[in-house]
Amino acid sequence: MTCSSFDPHDHAACRATALSQAESACAAQGLQFTPMRRRVLDVLLGAPKAMGAYDILELVTPEGQKRQPPAVYRALDFLTSNGFAHRLEKLNAYVACACPGAAHRPAFLICRVCDRVAEATDVAPRRLGDEAAAQGFRIERTVVEALGICPGCAA
Repeated sequence: MTCSSFDPHDHAACRATALSQAESACAAQGLQFTPMRRRVLDVLLGAPKAMGAYDILELVTPEGQKRQPPAVYRALDFLTSNGFAHRLEKLNAYVACACPGAAHRPAFLICRVCDRVAEATDVAPRRLGDEAAAQGFRIERTVVEALGICPGCAA
């Protein structure tokens, strides 16, 4: 199953829906969806590719105000901890979760030319879990990242 893809779609509609879903999920779980958390998620939802924390900082800091990196890092930590965003190890960057609220083990398809990312779900190798269990190891998190070329760059 793929939650996001490299195919064109109505990005404004999915952005509004995702923000609304995050707001509802936070309310249902008693989590605070602060203005900074909302702005950071909105930036990630509107980004055409994964973004670094300092790129996000540039976009969420109003003109003439002092930049506060800790506030962005706290917002990113909240968003990733609660399943609204993911951190990509390879790019040291973040993307909005394409399937917020859905229990899934995402894998990321990263274009090595343009850095665009698509999220696929439930593709984590089952054998890894079996091997870990056989060794008494409990996996808490896996990150699967595949590098390649997206359809747009391949054309």
